This record gives sequence, C-alpha cells and structure tokens, in this order.
Amino acid sequence: MKYILVVGDGMSDYPIAELGGKTPLQAANKPYMDAIAMKGKNGLIKTIPNECTPGSDVAICSVLGYDPRVYCTGRGALEAPSRGIQLGPNDTAYRCNLITEENGAIVDYSAGHITTEEATELINAVKKAFDKPNNVEFYSGLDYRHFLILRNFKNPEQIKCIPPHDARGVLVTDVLPKAMAPEAESTAQLLRDMIVKSRDILLNHPVNIAREMMGKCMGNLIWPWGGGKKPSMPDLKEKIGLKSAVISAVDLVKGIGTYAGMQIIEVKGATGLYDTNYEGKADAALEALKTNDLVFVHVEAPDEAGHVGNFDLKVKTIEDLDKRCIGRIVDGMVEPYAIAILPDHPTPIKTRTHSRDPVPFVVAAPSIEPDGVTMFDEISAKQGGYGLVEKEYLISLLTSKI
Repeated sequence: MKYILVVGDGMSDYPIAELGGKTPLQAANKPYMDAIAMKGKNGLIKTIPNECTPGSDVAICSVLGYDPRVYCTGRGALEAPSRGIQLGPNDTAYRCNLITEENGAIVDYSAGHITTEEATELINAVKKAFDKPNNVEFYSGLDYRHFLILRNFKNPEQIKCIPPHDARGVLVTDVLPKAMAPEAESTAQLLRDMIVKSRDILLNHPVNIAREMMGKCMGNLIWPWGGGKKPSMPDLKEKIGLKSAVISAVDLVKGIGTYAGMQIIEVKGATGLYDTNYEGKADAALEALKTNDLVFVHVEAPDEAGHVGNFDLKVKTIEDLDKRCIGRIVDGMVEPYAIAILPDHPTPIKTRTHSRDPVPFVVAAPSIEPDGVTMFDEISAKQGGYGLVEKEYLISLLTSKI
C-alpha cells in the first residue's frame, strides 16, 4: 500500500458574494477531488490548537502528527534547514520578508511577489550593511522569503514580532518588534534599528528603481518575524513506520520535512505561486513513490491567492491543483494506495490572512466505505463520516489500517 498526502495551502475559505455565495472550493471545477470525496470518508479537522497562532507552521506540524505546541518553536527555525542554515542551541532564526512600505505603512507583505533573483540582490545589500561576525547573519531564500539569524543573543524568545501579512495597511511604527521583558529590550532595539535603516539601503537600489519604473511594488523594507530556536523532532519513519518524502516549493514545509527525516524532493519550476509546476510535482510524486511508502505533496498557490484577496485566482489555483497535479497522480498510480486531501488552514479572501477554522478533509483507501459525500468542500464535509476531528492528526487517519 502506498500513501499520498496532498495539502492545498489555504484552500479553505468563507462564502463569497462574487462567487454566488459559494466558497472557492465550492465554485471550482475539481472533478478529481470530488471523485475522491465520493469514494472516501470525509470530515472537518482542527489543525490549529486554541493555544496556537493560525499559520502554516502550526498546521503542517499538526497534519504530520507533530504537536505544534511542542515543536513549533518559530517559523524561521523551522524553515532554516531547507537552506542549509545550521543552528546552534543558542541561535535564533527569523523569517525575514522583503516588504513594501509606503507613507509609513505596510502595503505589501511580499514586495509584489518579487522574484528570487531581484530579492537576492536586495538581501545581499542588507547583508553587506548588517552582517556581523558570529552574531548577525542574513541569508537569501525564495522570492520574498529570507532569513535573519541571531547567534547567541539573549532572550529573543521574549520579543513579539508581528507577521507582515497580518499588518497590511498598518503603520510600521505601530508594529515594530516589541520586547515583552526588560532583558530582551536590547535585542528588540537591534531588530527595530535594522528594519528602519534597511529603507535607506533598499530605497535607491537599482533593483527597486527598476521595479518602480515598471509600476511594481518595491522591496524597500526588511521585516523579521517568526523567531525561534531549533526544535528536536522525532523521525517520522519511527513514528508511523513508513519511509516518506515531501514535495514543496516553500522552505517551511521542506524545513519541517528535514527535521522529520523525510526525503526532500526538488522540482524545477516549483515557485510557491499560481505559476508553479503542477505537472512536475505530480511526476515527482509518482517517481518518489517507487522508493518511498508515503509522499506529501504541498501546493502553496491557493494561500497566496487568499493573501492578495483574489477569489478568481484562488478558484484557478484549486482547479489547477485538481487537474494538473492530483489528477495526474491518481491517473498514474499502478498499485493500491490511500490518499488524503485537505487545506492546512483557511486563508479567507475576506481577511487575507490565516484563520483557525476547521478545514475539510477526505481520506480514500480500498478498505474505506464511502460515506455518501459527493463534493469536496467546507459545507459537504460537515456531512462526512468523520464528523469534526479535534484530537487526531490527519496522518494518523491516513495511515491507520481502516
């Protein structure tokens, strides 16, 4: 038996007036997801514990069976290994976005989805200005997603950093890093200083001048958030007895996979956006299943569409995931398999950020009796045989001998 886990990041949503009162999942033409829902057992699953902030770090850990209250030490720390960044026990890793600031406010958390090539030049300029031997280090990542590492700084865990996607339209001065204890103030001040000073470094950089001339958002500010220390995660194979691989464009998922001992499979053209290589991910999954028992395929595109508030784009990303990735995998399978599909969390068009609502999911396998659900969406899932799952992890439901 082979096992396939597919996460459409942020797919779940609320009803949207422009879609006739339907959610993007309801509005999308997704024959493969619906067929799997019809063959399988459906339900809603709570991936965000009440104690945790809604986000993909929490949700992905939860989906894979790692208690996020234990293992979600910080977004930066979870992502760092995907870029080969080594963390010591006293080091803190931050995600460091390139963002757009205008008139003192945050207007875009991704600098207009700046390209990796452009962003690398900008981060290199920041690195040259701020890197200090053995204590402050910047690393470039994918498009707007980068890293700041503080080596041997005191009390960084006592600093509150607001994610930029939660601060759209908010004045920068209102959401700068804040020390939650007096002993963390010096580190918080360092972070604030670097944010403010980065504007002078980036504003007149040739990359940003060119982007402004083309009418694109500039990457004119850095924004560190999600700081944390290296977690100690048990190997997934030891937990579930299956050799596993992960396919994703984003550092977070690959980083969690690295800590979990999963094989990390790179796919050319996998971007984390709507133009990602869906077919390439499907083909890589089929190839990986020849040597692995379980493959986890993660697609970021619906989440990004939710963050920018584009419901038409969100519907398209769901349809592309269905036909170009899930369909290609299903049609290419030649041996018995179990498959699970779900969003990790909602990213509603209305709010443009993550929410903690339970998400729809389906598990289909030769031994599962269909529960009568015929569509894969938030409303249909309420009628599923699993009901509302609050205390089990999705991967446990997928790999159990039902």
